Amino acid sequence: MYPSIKKELERIKDLGLMRSITTIHGPQGPRVRVDGRDVVLLCSNNYLGLASHPDVKRAMKEAVERFGAGTGASRLVSGTMSPHRELEERIREFKNKEAVLVFNSGYHANTGCIPALAGRGDEVFTDRLDHASIIDGCILSRAILRRYRNSDTNSLEGLLKRSKARRKVIITDGIFSMDGTIAPLRDILWLARRYDAILIVDDAHGVGVLGRNGRGSCEHLGVEDDPCVVEIGTLGKAFGCFGAFVAGSRDLIELLVNRARPFIYSTALPPAVCAGAVKAVEIVKKEPSLRERLFENIVFFREELKRYGLPVPEDMTQIIPIHTGSPERTVAISRRLLERGIFIQAIRPPTVPEHTSRLRITITAEHTRDDLSLAVRGIKETLDEWGYQ
Repeated sequence: MYPSIKKELERIKDLGLMRSITTIHGPQGPRVRVDGRDVVLLCSNNYLGLASHPDVKRAMKEAVERFGAGTGASRLVSGTMSPHRELEERIREFKNKEAVLVFNSGYHANTGCIPALAGRGDEVFTDRLDHASIIDGCILSRAILRRYRNSDTNSLEGLLKRSKARRKVIITDGIFSMDGTIAPLRDILWLARRYDAILIVDDAHGVGVLGRNGRGSCEHLGVEDDPCVVEIGTLGKAFGCFGAFVAGSRDLIELLVNRARPFIYSTALPPAVCAGAVKAVEIVKKEPSLRERLFENIVFFREELKRYGLPVPEDMTQIIPIHTGSPERTVAISRRLLERGIFIQAIRPPTVPEHTSRLRITITAEHTRDDLSLAVRGIKETLDEWGYQ
């Protein structure tokens, strides 16, 4: 091993930030098998349970038989197959947008879309809690990066007022992935209009969950129809599959086809993945009962937390953080919970800011009341052991 690599690994370990991989045996679900035992899974983004839905699996199997396993090329060479086009059309209808472009992942979407819309001489304004892929997209764009305080529109406006850039792009998560809070999109959109800026909303955790029709944070807050809003969504969370998309105007999508490097230079998604996602979008549209069940579980879990005197976040979303102190303490609590049959990952810097390590709990539509009650009791008992206040 190179000495410099060994030294860096030792530094990471000394800081309590060493990561390891936990293997799940079997499909994603409310309970999974880890290390030979069944545990309640409370750290999956499979919010509606579609990752193991029989109709989604059937659609993927049929697509493998019809289209094969891989695409053989990027979308602009020979990799675009009919399932890609069908998926884009289904998402376009679902999102009620002019056009949609599918990417291989949310990371690809952000690192492709942002540099296509901003470059040298431009300024991008990002929330301090935006996802890492957004920050990387901003860096790749070579635009000037301005970061405003989380959900603080006064902080954002102060930066916009001082901007002399020829083009301004504001970027925010819809639901912040580690906090479960919803961005103040109405106020941010008002600022985007006032200062002639493009607004990008990365709605990875909102699409499929929020809004009357499940279209996400922008629908939930009534800003989805504004032409200056660009929406990015993932197919790997509420839709239970893989991939991502950008939705907006036809001109935007045409620009991305010509400028988004991750789209241009990546082999296209396997057609079976697209076929599964098509079915998942259809299920989300036709079965609002999944979202209803999810929110019933969210309400129940929050009430159980209150009953045990544990902190309850303000925003009613499926992501619930419990701050636990140092990275080492957080990892130890996570391990103790796993011993009790509750799988919740420890989240530490740099995923979250320094001194904000936490348990990040995610609720799904598939969890039973027994699952959730067991989890809250186990969390309470474990935190008591560690003198949590």
